[in-house]
Amino acid sequence: MTAARRIAVLGGAGGIGRALVGALLDGGDEVVVLDLAASLERHPLGAPSIAIDVLSETSIGAAMQELARRFPALDGFVNLAGYNSRIQPLAETSTDYFDDVIAGNLRGAFLSTKAVMPLMAEGGSVVMVASGLAQFVRPGYGSYAAAKAGVVALTKTFAHEWAATVRVNAVAPGLVDTAFLRGGTGRSNENGESVVALEAYRNAIPMKRLAYPDDVVGPIRFLLGRDSAYMTGQVLWVNGGGYMP
Repeated sequence: MTAARRIAVLGGAGGIGRALVGALLDGGDEVVVLDLAASLERHPLGAPSIAIDVLSETSIGAAMQELARRFPALDGFVNLAGYNSRIQPLAETSTDYFDDVIAGNLRGAFLSTKAVMPLMAEGGSVVMVASGLAQFVRPGYGSYAAAKAGVVALTKTFAHEWAATVRVNAVAPGLVDTAFLRGGTGRSNENGESVVALEAYRNAIPMKRLAYPDDVVGPIRFLLGRDSAYMTGQVLWVNGGGYMP
């Protein structure tokens, strides 16, 4: 019988996160969820949780210390944290908003991955979640696209630097039908109006639909598992054919 893996999911209370945590638990893994306190309160999960705010290096450090007490060695770490609440031209983007998006999506990914690496067991797997916008840039998403392009660069750099012991890969989805489209879990009204023109987006996708959380969960589980044991520094594009590199 295969031993249970120990996996931490950052952003595990979000739409994709909840689906991923459920799938991992169903598969017999031990999971710890890290997310904003408000998100954890709104979406209690059947797994231990630790409050974290990726905008705060102090919060990240405290959360990793608590994680180390629970799981002295991790087999997997998934970074799902990220948000974007506006679609606007870069020329009309305020410096404060640009800085906030970079901090929440890129700086937070850097700090959390840097902090979790010493906790990873040999042979472990880190999965970053980027975005198709990291390569397939579209008008109005400049801040977010820049941040996620940075996440891809972080993924490849960490993969080089830790290749002897830990694999680091990324999943880059297109739009997924979750609260992210309304500003993000814990940061917005999850039932509010989407910031994206969804009908126009669907019509531009060869498969004519948005992704569902499970469409992203499968690729993440693949990268966490032994079937991808010889993969590191790679990006899986999950977008219904909307972007074909």
